[in-house]
Amino acid sequence: MGSTARPVSAFAPRTVTSVLIAISVAHLLNDVVQSVIPAIYPIVKDRFALSFAQVGLITLCFQLTASILQPFVGRYTDKHPQPYSLILGMGFTLAGVLALWGAGSFVALLGAVMLVGMGSSVFHPESARIAHAASGGKRGLAQSVFQLGGNLGSSFGPLLAALIVVPFGLRSLGWFAFIPVIGILVLLRVGKWYKRTSAIRTRRPPRPVLPHGIPRRTVRRSLAILLVLIFSKQFYLASMSSYYTFYLMNRFGLSVQDAQVHLFIFLFAAALGTLIGGPVGDRFGRKHVIWFSILGSAPFTLLLPHAGLLWTGILAAVIGLVLSSAFSAILVYAQELIPGKVGMISGLFYGFSFGMAGIGSAFLGALADHTSIGFIFQVCAFLPLIGLAAAFLPRVRERYASPQTA
Repeated sequence: MGSTARPVSAFAPRTVTSVLIAISVAHLLNDVVQSVIPAIYPIVKDRFALSFAQVGLITLCFQLTASILQPFVGRYTDKHPQPYSLILGMGFTLAGVLALWGAGSFVALLGAVMLVGMGSSVFHPESARIAHAASGGKRGLAQSVFQLGGNLGSSFGPLLAALIVVPFGLRSLGWFAFIPVIGILVLLRVGKWYKRTSAIRTRRPPRPVLPHGIPRRTVRRSLAILLVLIFSKQFYLASMSSYYTFYLMNRFGLSVQDAQVHLFIFLFAAALGTLIGGPVGDRFGRKHVIWFSILGSAPFTLLLPHAGLLWTGILAAVIGLVLSSAFSAILVYAQELIPGKVGMISGLFYGFSFGMAGIGSAFLGALADHTSIGFIFQVCAFLPLIGLAAAFLPRVRERYASPQTA
């Protein structure tokens, strides 16, 4: 068994399911709070008389705050693991919820979402490291389980907004403060497990990684391609998460609550797609998953702007299912390109992902002000065609030395 070429975690010899579930639950709680922000856009737009550009600016402030710090947090924790840093991140999220609850102006609203963004920037790199540590070598599966929690949280946000915020108003946002509090309690137990691991106590290096034989120039080019694919994916998802409700309300005359339910269906399908992508990548290769996920969603995105209400809902669910399966495969593929830098790579890709979502939302909001909501969905329909760039990715498999040579 020791001579197998399958990657083995530097921490746990077997998959620690309880830790994966706990970190996934924490991710769910963190992202529930995040997803409430775009879910209340129709309400805050009317409350503060905002333009679509200002709506996009809210997302930009949140996503840039969430993205800029992540690579630096990941780089630091690669060298100095911080078992309880996730609690600090959840504390920022709690402060953001309370600030959002008391926001009485557009500027205060921006400050509140930036606090939530800071919490996200601390949470994601180290939590991805913990998922890697508990993987027992099944890295695609572990990343998918971790990401599943986040995507489920993202899907529940609009539903909770429809059930709580729409009928009771923005003051009901204070009720959401219990979510990060539960997250802090969960992360206390995760931090205790992480601190107990021998790798944290002794800083023993992992088994040496054998060269994958890919030249550095090709590695750099491959990372650039992966970031381009993240760009196409996140720009399209920004159009859905920020403006899908407006699209449904404008084109089909849906109420805010009905539009939120449609957004929940899209995001829930995206959560299921995330769970599928990692294990399939473990079994059949991550390049195949990346190729299928990005490019495979193109026929459905191209059809969506021309469909009726029923088919719009069906196509949106299929797009969420297919397109979301890429992220886990992309992240683990990048970690295999540069082994030993789990935190830094996770921070880079999560940060870039959030940054592109923020820039995309701001850009599309300004574009919608000058054109229409329908027009941005027609433009974004072509973004998945960028998935053709996946053809230039090399085949890579991370390999480890056997215990006898370690």
